[in-house]
Amino acid sequence: MKYCFGVDIGGTTVKMGLFEETGAILEKWEIPTNTLAEGKAILPDIAFSLVGKIEEKKLEKEDILGIGVGVPAPVTAEGVVNGSANLGWKYKEVKKEMEELTGLKAFIGNDANVAALGEMWKGGGAGEKNMIMVTLGTGVGGGVIIDGKMLVGCNGAGGEIGHICVNYEEKDCCGCGNRGCLEQYASATGIVRLAKQKLETEKRETMLNKEKITAKDVFDAVKAGDEVADEIAVSFGKYLGYGLANLAAVVNPAVFVIGGGVSKAGEVLLSYIEKPYKERAFFADKNVRFVLAQLGNDAGICGAVKLVLDERGK
Repeated sequence: MKYCFGVDIGGTTVKMGLFEETGAILEKWEIPTNTLAEGKAILPDIAFSLVGKIEEKKLEKEDILGIGVGVPAPVTAEGVVNGSANLGWKYKEVKKEMEELTGLKAFIGNDANVAALGEMWKGGGAGEKNMIMVTLGTGVGGGVIIDGKMLVGCNGAGGEIGHICVNYEEKDCCGCGNRGCLEQYASATGIVRLAKQKLETEKRETMLNKEKITAKDVFDAVKAGDEVADEIAVSFGKYLGYGLANLAAVVNPAVFVIGGGVSKAGEVLLSYIEKPYKERAFFADKNVRFVLAQLGNDAGICGAVKLVLDERGK
C-alpha cells in the first residue's frame, strides 16, 4: 500500500492528514502555526510532525508518494511563495524546503485552489472536471478548476475572485487597496457592511441590531421571515450572482461550489445567488448547478493529497 500526506497551512493551525493512495483518510491531526520570527518555524514544525507520524505508524519512506501542501498565499509553479501576510513569510521556497526537511516529494498550491481540488474530488463538485469554488469567509476566496486542473496563473494568483470589481461607483477601499471588489459585499464582513448601511436609515421593524450584527444574524433573520434581512440578502446575492455570471462567461463551469463560514446558512443561501446569476448569465452558462461545499475543514487536506496523486500520475 502507498500513502500520501495532505497539509493545509492556516494562520492559526496547520491541519494534516495521512491518506491511502485510494483517497481514504487514515488519520487527521493539527498543530499550532508558529508565525513568530517571520514564520521560520512553520515548515520545520510540519516536517517534524510528519516524520513523527511515519515513525509512529512504522511506514517506509519509499511507500510515501509525497506531501501535498496548501498555503494561504499565491504559489508559483515552482512551489515558491513571494509573501504571505497570514504566515509572516516574505520569500519562501516551500517545495524545496519541505523536500529537504522530510526527504519526500512535495507539491505546493494556494490553499483556496487546493480546497477547490478537494471539493472536485470528494465533495460538492464530485463527478465534474470544470468547477468554480467560492469561499465566503472573512474575505472571498476562490478556486477555479478547468479540465480537472487548478488554474494557477503566471505567479500563482489565479482564482482570486474576491477582487473582481462589481461596483465601479464604490468610494470605500477593499483590503487590497482597490474599490468595489466582490469581497466588500459577499464576504462575512461585506454582508455586515451591507446590513449596517441599510440599518442606518431603516424605519421598519427588524430582528437585526445595527450595533451588534453578524452575517449569521442576517441569514437567521432571513429564515425567520424578516423583510429587512431579506433585502440585505438580495443585495448580497446580486453582487455575487452578477460577479459569478461574468466569471462563467470566461470559464464555463458545470458547477459552482459555495463554501466558507457564510455557507453554513445552508440551502437558503443558494437561491439568493442563483436568481441574479441567471438574470445575467450568458445563455450557454444558465444551467450551471449551485451546490454547498461538503468537506468543511477537510477540503484543504483532501485537495493537497489530490495534488500529489495528480502530479505523480503524470
